[in-house]
Amino acid sequence: MAKIIMFLIGSFGYGLIEILWRGRTHFSMLLAGGICFCGFAYLAEKLRHVGIFLKAIIGSGFVTFIELIFGIFFNIILKQNVWNYSARPFNFKGQICLLYSLYWAVLSIFFIPLAQKVNNRLQNK
Repeated sequence: MAKIIMFLIGSFGYGLIEILWRGRTHFSMLLAGGICFCGFAYLAEKLRHVGIFLKAIIGSGFVTFIELIFGIFFNIILKQNVWNYSARPFNFKGQICLLYSLYWAVLSIFFIPLAQKVNNRLQNK
């Protein structure tokens, strides 16, 4: 049950970030958000002796990887056109770009500890 709650929190949070940033979201981003928040909790647990800045870099890489997989599936294969970073420098096939990876690194500084706290409370640690 705790993993479902973590997934739902991540889904809602990611969707909210999208709405605040772009004014809209897509159901695929809710799925990505749930995966990312659960991943942040996992990173926090497995890397508990690692500094937050290294965790943020790893977290950013994780989110960027999830966005790449979802982008390939939803944007390229299904042609949903959820987002397109083609106009951004240092993009890969319009699905990921360095700028948004940097944004995710900054957000990871806050969201990884949050995921850890929420997960610990749900696990009664």
